[in-house]
Amino acid sequence: MLEDVPVLYRPGAVFVLQGSKQGFLDGDVYRYDADHYLAVSVPVPFRMASQAAPDCPLLAIYFDFDRHLAAEIAAVMVKPDNSHSREQARSLVSSPMEAPIRDVLQRLLVALRTPEESTILGPGLICELHLRVLMGPQGGPLMAALLREGASDRIVKSLSVIRESYHEKLTVPALAQAAGMSVPSYHAGFKALTGSSPMQYIKAMRLHEARLMIARREAPIATVAMQVGYASPAHFSRDFKRHFHRHPSDEALWLRQHIGDAS
Repeated sequence: MLEDVPVLYRPGAVFVLQGSKQGFLDGDVYRYDADHYLAVSVPVPFRMASQAAPDCPLLAIYFDFDRHLAAEIAAVMVKPDNSHSREQARSLVSSPMEAPIRDVLQRLLVALRTPEESTILGPGLICELHLRVLMGPQGGPLMAALLREGASDRIVKSLSVIRESYHEKLTVPALAQAAGMSVPSYHAGFKALTGSSPMQYIKAMRLHEARLMIARREAPIATVAMQVGYASPAHFSRDFKRHFHRHPSDEALWLRQHIGDAS
């Protein structure tokens, strides 16, 4: 069992085949287990807990969204009255594992067993899985984020800027100006989509990138700190321990014990 683990998922869906997980973001709880899946429309840091047992280990699949494919499907599915664009875009949604999704997921796993089937059947099954997720009970908020209209579009584009430039000096006024929004509107839209403030998001992005570098043993900790945008290794170590509850020097060992070697 793991509790209060910080995670940062790429856009996609998590299907838990055995065991269970819970995500915690801005006071909301997202359950994903054998009966529910988690869909992620934009990268967002949140806390996670997982439940498993020695005789029932956790078994899950992470399915990366093809953003272009998902956006194309969402554009085709949008209703003539444009009702999806009026829904509140959300970064995380938890939905029931309905029969059509179980079916296509099972067919995809079977196809992946052989190179021939994965090559011939894989693209169509991946397209269908995108479709089934967007057609699910929580598909509306996902499509609102993928269609990226109005303020949601500007915030999603701003998230892309942050992901590409997280190691540089970023300020909220500059990000808001680049998004064509006032600082208060930018703050409100950012919080509504990600559950965190812009600076909290930037800090989490830096720390998660640093964690990945540490897990891969790419460089000494002081070098990692500078590479992700920290001027002071001591400041980096304090933030890292506050976020992950471990000192950076202990992180690689913890990851190998719980997740495996990431190098």
